[in-house]
Amino acid sequence: MSDVASVEKFVKKFSALKTEISKIIIGQDQVVEQILISIFSGGHALLIGVPGLAKTLMVNTISQALGLDFKRIQFTPDLMPSDILGSEILDESRNFKFIKGPIFSNIILADEINRTPPKTQAALLEAMQERSVTVSGQHYKLNLPYFVLATQNPIEQEGTYPLPEAQLDRFMFAIYLDYPTFQEEVDVVKATTSDRVITVNPLFNANEIVDFQKLIRRVPVADNVIEYAVTMVGKTRPNSDAAPDLVKNYLDWGAGPRASQNLILAAKTHAVVRGKFSPDIEDVQAVAFGILRHRIIRNYKAEAEGISEENIIKSLF
Repeated sequence: MSDVASVEKFVKKFSALKTEISKIIIGQDQVVEQILISIFSGGHALLIGVPGLAKTLMVNTISQALGLDFKRIQFTPDLMPSDILGSEILDESRNFKFIKGPIFSNIILADEINRTPPKTQAALLEAMQERSVTVSGQHYKLNLPYFVLATQNPIEQEGTYPLPEAQLDRFMFAIYLDYPTFQEEVDVVKATTSDRVITVNPLFNANEIVDFQKLIRRVPVADNVIEYAVTMVGKTRPNSDAAPDLVKNYLDWGAGPRASQNLILAAKTHAVVRGKFSPDIEDVQAVAFGILRHRIIRNYKAEAEGISEENIIKSLF
């Protein structure tokens, strides 16, 4: 099948996938689209929202519709790295045998990732970056496709361990979930307080998803679009000559090269799901908020004056 035909097939399947997910998830269209863009670009996503906004249900529904294995890890202050990765046990014939932990799955939901100490957070780092884990000197490859979708509660900061910048940078998207509208909430209450059982049909399989990820990497990008993305990321660095006054005054730290790579990858996926064969500057702008939000660090002055990450990112367009 030619790449053009593959793109057309992908557009149809992506539209059907969103319809399937909307059977369970009411509203939150932008959030679902960003998670799916992240998955088809081969990246991880961090979902930030208060309790009860269906973060866990959303990830579970998406994994069912994609036909992928799904494991949920509830992060707690006493969770150890071996609880995630797995551990070696002595079997009945007195040989060491490795029992795989929940990290060996296609989609990992790391629930409330900021509730666990850095040692356990770091256990995810190799898996996220290398798609493999090392336990007792043995190297284990993870099955592809592989995604970590982590959730974080922004209002409870007591007894939490904020993610270090190095680990935040591993997430392609940071996605904010907001409260539903009045009508959406009415629909949610109607749907969840009856005995109606809704089944989600798997529309993809693991091999198809890997093929679509490869297809997206083959999408051509014009040099001016790549230069626009790199210029935008360069403007977030306060020491850069190109940085606007808003950045110089209100940012301590800007985004690194991984932001430029992710902007282009996500822009490719954003273009392809709309039936385009190459991304343009509008596609880069459409994904910029989710990709840059967690990669720029505001100073105390920005917080005191109520300057948000969104204000700063908008000034870069």
